[in-house]
Amino acid sequence: MNTLAVDVEKKLGALKLAVRFEAAGGVTALFGPSGSGKTSVVNMIAGLLTPDRGFIALNGTTLFDVAHRINVPPHRRHIGYVFQEGRLFPHLSVRQNIDYGRRMSGHPRDAEESTRIVELLGIGHLLDRRPRLLSGGERQRVAIGRALLMRPRLLLLDEPLASLDSGHKHEILPYLVRLRDQGNVPMVYVSHTAAEVRRIATTVVRIDAGRVTASGGLELLDEADTDESE
Repeated sequence: MNTLAVDVEKKLGALKLAVRFEAAGGVTALFGPSGSGKTSVVNMIAGLLTPDRGFIALNGTTLFDVAHRINVPPHRRHIGYVFQEGRLFPHLSVRQNIDYGRRMSGHPRDAEESTRIVELLGIGHLLDRRPRLLSGGERQRVAIGRALLMRPRLLLLDEPLASLDSGHKHEILPYLVRLRDQGNVPMVYVSHTAAEVRRIATTVVRIDAGRVTASGGLELLDEADTDESE
């Protein structure tokens, strides 16, 4: 089973982050208010931010360990990352954007795998378009497709719906559920919205003020007093 183990500390201005949790398959939601350190945690998992102390391991492979001076570069961690904004290349078509992940990871072309991901995300009719002609939800689906073609061992999604209006959020949510059920890639999903997490997550790690306050099932969302206004 795919297992992610995180035990890190990081001083970020006035915030002292000290987070410890394990995730085994499915979708693990890092849930909590804005400014609690959730994005910093996924950046450390991805290798984009270096912890001051601790370790990170994925499937038994150490990615970071300050005690043993291990810090695997981001491109060697085989982790896909979907940001709040899709960050697509505007001069490339959708087809070229999603293939970028495969090329940067050095994988050979696999038409069957590409077709499966395109169908999973419902973007087949968009392949020849440029990003400027896509809706926000479509851009995020393309960004997910690009990350999946990297064949990642883990997929990080940092509030992928945060920049979308209510209509586009409802558009993309079913695809995220499908990705959870059919994508065969464990995910860490960052959000401060309980209703969103309830639709997608299998495990919840609650983070507040840089600390893990609880870890368990979706019942933790019932105890949350997060502002759900959008």
